[in-house]
Amino acid sequence: MTRVVLLGSSPGPDTSPTGLRLAALPGNPTVAERLRGQLASYDPRPATIETGDVAAALRALADVADSATESLLILPQNSVVHDELIYQITKAKRGALALVAKEPRLEVAEEAQEDTVPIDEAEPEIGYGRLEGLPVRTRAGKSRVVSVGTANHAVTRPNAVLLGPLHISVRNAPVLAQTCRELARMADRFGKDDDLVQLVVFGLVRNGVSVGIRGRRDLFYRRVTTQEEVNEAGAEMAGMNEDRARLNNAVKGADGFFTTYFVSTYSRFIARWAARRGLTPNQVTLISITLGVAAAACFATGDRPWMIAGGLLIYFAFVFDCVDGQVARYARKFGVLGAWLDATFDRFKEYVVFAGLAVGWVVSGNGDDIWILALAAIGLQSIRHLLDFSFGISNRRKPPAQLPTLPLDAPDDSDLRKALERRKVERSQGLRGVLKMWTRAGKFRAVHWARKMIVFPIGERFAAIAITAALFDARITFLTLVIWGSVAAAYTLTGRLMRSLV
Repeated sequence: MTRVVLLGSSPGPDTSPTGLRLAALPGNPTVAERLRGQLASYDPRPATIETGDVAAALRALADVADSATESLLILPQNSVVHDELIYQITKAKRGALALVAKEPRLEVAEEAQEDTVPIDEAEPEIGYGRLEGLPVRTRAGKSRVVSVGTANHAVTRPNAVLLGPLHISVRNAPVLAQTCRELARMADRFGKDDDLVQLVVFGLVRNGVSVGIRGRRDLFYRRVTTQEEVNEAGAEMAGMNEDRARLNNAVKGADGFFTTYFVSTYSRFIARWAARRGLTPNQVTLISITLGVAAAACFATGDRPWMIAGGLLIYFAFVFDCVDGQVARYARKFGVLGAWLDATFDRFKEYVVFAGLAVGWVVSGNGDDIWILALAAIGLQSIRHLLDFSFGISNRRKPPAQLPTLPLDAPDDSDLRKALERRKVERSQGLRGVLKMWTRAGKFRAVHWARKMIVFPIGERFAAIAITAALFDARITFLTLVIWGSVAAAYTLTGRLMRSLV
């Protein structure tokens, strides 16, 4: 569950016109009715905070954070937003996440570019520009908020606004409560156009919390203050394909090369078809298991036509292995049983296929020494999964790296940026420097996909089994699995040892 906090009119431009109606949407709901309906599944009784008095609003938010036993979703109650965007924000794994809009980059002449001061030499400023009715007082980097200003706190080269939704994990709730109380004591230093969400993120960042950023991408969010804005928002949102965005979001964004280009290009449509017909993720998992066992049975014959059929079946077993997760994310049906089935029977499918390949080799009269390779492949894959599991557990126990802090009453972010620069230099030395350089190399497409493939993920493993078994024989399949798997194990073990030492 998620604790929802709805903010009333901000000290800035919002007037929370919750009674205005979205005529372009079915049922002609008011802004408030629609938003509360969207949030009912997260929190049937959301907290509502009136924000006319900034200090009182901050103290009220601190009280909510103090009593929080789950993550918090904070957003203005005059928000018009897609359901899918709310879902994506609340499912984020970041300790804190804010929805932002960056100022559009303007095409500047070369002469003007030469006159632009580099950001390292830029002086902090009070942001007077506006974007979507909000003051531009946020400096956003590639993945997180770097700094935030107010009407009396300067920020270095602001380039974004905090649109409204802010998600805080339960582990950061105590920091949120402390921050809000500190901000309440200095409420007289803020301006009339300072937005409450902006002030909260201002305090969190200065207290060392890493606030991640997310854009709207192909989804809709807007604060509305007049009936004209409501009409525009309703028409624009109705013209966007939320279902397509939801379907695209059901596909993992960090899959391997084979999965990305040879499965996910069409598996999402199978997932939508299955979800709309009531198939559950567990039922799709059972289809995948059945296809995997059928592939093993085909391989066990040792005959070339059946080996080709087995290659096709193991490919489609992997397709449906992807589909079950996509159905779960598209239909938002998650369960402990499903997660256990998916993780356990992925290994079962691989190992039963290994057994089928070995049996097929033996019944074809090629000798039983193939079992040595089969056991080597099983053992290697088992060790790799054990290492993956243990490293993941260790990482979850590791506390997040502390960011530099800055007193809330500091007039600008100069000291914060200097501290961040020192941290950047320190993290660019030794093993950290090597890891950072390798991370940066991922911006090149060839390196990005090479890194994805070298770790021999499940998509590449199933592809290797399907292709080598169909075109060659079981010995070639096992040699491919053992050699590639050994390279992958050495690569991942080296990287994890380095990350454990920094």
